[in-house]
Amino acid sequence: MVSRAADRLLIVVSVLEGRYFPKRPKHMLIVEAKFDGEQLATDPVEHTDQPEFATELAWELDRKALHQHRLQRTPIKLQCFALDPVSSAKESIGYIVLDLRAAQEKKQAPKWYPLLSNKYAKFKSEIQVGVVLETDSKALVDGFKAKEAPPREGKVSAILSGLDPKSIVPVLNEEEGYHQIGPAEYCREYFVLSVTIAFATQLEQLVPSTMKLPERQPEFFFYYSLLGNDVTNEPFTDLINPNFEPERASVRIRSTADVLQVYLCAQSKLQIHLCCGDQSLGSTEISLSGLLKKGNVEISQHPVAIEGAFILVPPNRAKQKLPQLPLDMAPTVGVSVVLQKESLSAQPLIPSNVPTEPKERQEKVLSPIGRKTEGLQQISQNVPSRAEHFSPTEEEVTGSEVESLKFEKDTKLKKKADNGPVAARQPKLVSASSSSEPLSEKIVIPAASHHFCFSIDLRSIRGLEVGFPINCILRYSYPFFGSAAPIMTSPPVEVRKNMEVFLPQSYCAFDFATMPHQLQDTFLRLPLLVELWHKDKTAKDLLLGMARIQLSDVLASEKTRFLGGSGEQCWRQTCNETVSITAAQGSGNRIADLSYAITLEDYGLVKMQEVLVSDSSQRVGAGQQRHVPPTQPHVAADHPEPRETLEYKAALELEMWKEMQEDIFENQLKEKEMAHMQALAEEWKKRDREREALVKKKVAEYTVLEEQLQKTLRDLDKRERQLFSAESELQRVKKELQAEHERNLQELQDSVRRVREECAHQIELERSKIKQLEEDKLRVQQQV
Repeated sequence: MVSRAADRLLIVVSVLEGRYFPKRPKHMLIVEAKFDGEQLATDPVEHTDQPEFATELAWELDRKALHQHRLQRTPIKLQCFALDPVSSAKESIGYIVLDLRAAQEKKQAPKWYPLLSNKYAKFKSEIQVGVVLETDSKALVDGFKAKEAPPREGKVSAILSGLDPKSIVPVLNEEEGYHQIGPAEYCREYFVLSVTIAFATQLEQLVPSTMKLPERQPEFFFYYSLLGNDVTNEPFTDLINPNFEPERASVRIRSTADVLQVYLCAQSKLQIHLCCGDQSLGSTEISLSGLLKKGNVEISQHPVAIEGAFILVPPNRAKQKLPQLPLDMAPTVGVSVVLQKESLSAQPLIPSNVPTEPKERQEKVLSPIGRKTEGLQQISQNVPSRAEHFSPTEEEVTGSEVESLKFEKDTKLKKKADNGPVAARQPKLVSASSSSEPLSEKIVIPAASHHFCFSIDLRSIRGLEVGFPINCILRYSYPFFGSAAPIMTSPPVEVRKNMEVFLPQSYCAFDFATMPHQLQDTFLRLPLLVELWHKDKTAKDLLLGMARIQLSDVLASEKTRFLGGSGEQCWRQTCNETVSITAAQGSGNRIADLSYAITLEDYGLVKMQEVLVSDSSQRVGAGQQRHVPPTQPHVAADHPEPRETLEYKAALELEMWKEMQEDIFENQLKEKEMAHMQALAEEWKKRDREREALVKKKVAEYTVLEEQLQKTLRDLDKRERQLFSAESELQRVKKELQAEHERNLQELQDSVRRVREECAHQIELERSKIKQLEEDKLRVQQQV
């Protein structure tokens, strides 16, 4: 056998410098790096705001071991400590986790990494670290060895039967990249053991109310140990909706099926922990003894697996005597443990008789979140864009009222009107014809006509009485002002109950000429009808209600004097009111209140009796009709009209460009505002979901506590009834004994009295006998 050379590699971690550290003159800084059980450290440096480490730490390994570590996602953990030189006490400041998969053989620029679980909360401390792979080739010459003959089966079974299960330990072979389990001369089959964490649910139940999480956004991850190798998955931040990619960690094993079965039965269960920093929030245990059974030949044909959703249990449930949660609220983690022969590792992990599915489906079969996302993507591909349905051509805009309003809105935008992009100021006078067939026409204005400017500002809507939030637009039309085209507010704004919403771009002004009595008569007869529409993206626009604005109110308001553009005396009247919006259908109840302001300006008599209206005047827009020019209708050719001069056109184009830039700037501001509002809404929804989950958790805990309290109250009530019954019985017995005692005492007293009387009577009898005998004795003596 010829000698062979294997490339030896060095994993070099360069710890260069730090920044944003607080100054602690009496302390030193030190960084400890740990990889594959080996720990290296930098020299202590001064604890300044910008410490300079300038140290390289290196680990030696070969390419197979590197490949194995990358498969296992073995991390390189850098721990930063503050060292007290006097007491030699080390104080943990924070840590950094480096991904070995990011290390490449070509040199890369170092990066700044923030310290996780940073003790200095007010300082965002960072360390500049670089990771690179360097080649260190060494010749590994193997001696000539004769091939050993395979041992006989009887001898192997005899040797394996005498093995102590506790003595079987995995031994890492770094050169070949596998773990040896059992005697190397007899156990020569290769297996692959892989663990996949696919999904997790209800993880918020593991965080007790008294536990303090880091002030910054906490990071959670799953941790387990596989044959002595520490494995963690990618951190995630949302416990309510944990979103992480399913990750698989695999190890190569050199053994036999029988020895592996004995080893798995003798080993403790696989523990998977949910961690936050250095704290374990919960864990579950998976028994691996069920993977292989004695005399099992199934593994030689296809992989064996243990899959399912396992319940995570808090580490101190027994100490705290925490109640058991319902199954639908219990925190679970989806885990798949697969053991297969290395020759089968290239085959799919499904039976051969099952038809193969796409790779995405197989990878997400354990992840309901993945299926949901995939379904949403499918739906989003099948649903066409709504912009295609709401872009009718000019010929199609005839049937729907909403579509006609959209077309009129687009037409007004093309005319470059002033203040509002939708509500355009019309360059027509009151007696102008609405026909668009002639290219130009001459309009004769009566001599008694006044030049008026009427403006309306629909300010806000409040007091909504509709049972759902609406996307509000207001629409109105008043042909007396010279245009029958409807005026609408834009864009739609969302209005909810108990809130006041100010309407955007709701100001519109009309310039026209008419006689004062005709204006007063029209304002008295015809109120301005303002329609309230709900604009729905998925259905037809809905008319909710209508408000009646009495324009004659402005005529009764106080007049104020001001000077016009040419120094003439003008009058202005202003009215600010609030009117109710009544329902369009039903009994006509109030559904909202509309605040508005209307202003009427009188510029005096019109000096021009004839106006030539053409397409050019229509295109120029409303800016020409704000102040009626004092020029005469018949002008010599040598003196052109001021509005036809190049200077006027340039000034008009400049003003229109300014207005367009203002609109663009306002739209950009609105887009930014909408983006910020959407981000706030998303954050609010997230916080709302967190609060809802916390409330559900509290309700579940309080429900269990309430049940325990009810049970305790029932037991106390039962015990109280028993005590009351026993006390009553005791009182009864006491009374009976007292009565019996008194009766016996009375009987005893009566007996004593009778005995005494009998004794006294007997004594009297005996005394009388004695007296009789004495008398007999005396009589006999006398006779003698």
